[in-house]
Amino acid sequence: MPEFISRLSAGLELYWGDISYLSVQHLQIVAISAALALLVALPLGVWMSRTASQRHAMACMQFLNVGQAIPKLALLALAMSFVGVGSSAAIFALWVATLLPVAVNTCEGLRAVPRHVIEAAEAMGMTPTQVLWKVEIPNAMNVIFAGIRTALAINVGTAPLAFLVGGGGLGELIFTGIDLNDFDMMLAGAVSTALLAIVIDLACGLIQNLSVSRGLRLAGRV
Repeated sequence: MPEFISRLSAGLELYWGDISYLSVQHLQIVAISAALALLVALPLGVWMSRTASQRHAMACMQFLNVGQAIPKLALLALAMSFVGVGSSAAIFALWVATLLPVAVNTCEGLRAVPRHVIEAAEAMGMTPTQVLWKVEIPNAMNVIFAGIRTALAINVGTAPLAFLVGGGGLGELIFTGIDLNDFDMMLAGAVSTALLAIVIDLACGLIQNLSVSRGLRLAGRV
């Protein structure tokens, strides 16, 4: 273990310049694909949770599940046929791969809001839109954020594959290290990716803590 730690610290120090530069590329790919996924998956999850959409919700989930079922390398190859080589292919593939957890958790979170809470809001004269924004979504925030955090973990962990289609990112260190049989380079890329995932998850957890009301946070701990 001491030898491993010393090699790790030496590798991080040796490739720190590359790590800093490639981490920015990695974050750009993750940020763009995640933002696009949220723009599509959150409204889709709300639509699937509505009573009028129950007939089509399961079919929609199965369709989204294709992004999870297809191997990520195959998804990248498919993306290349649509948008060509480069970061655009990686962003498209990551976007498809992260739609399901956000949409499903949004749908399930909204469905899990107690019916009597919704009925009380309706009895107060709230419109369906007001009930959604002021009652259902705040009560479902913990579940929705769980889906977002899962999606981001998938996104950050899959993003190294972007290197294979010319998208850059920390995968350049990982796959180049494998090709050159350079364990220090490969380890520097892998550990940097893991640390980046942890930092993003902690940041998302902080945002969740600020977004969810104190009463709901306390209720979730009981």
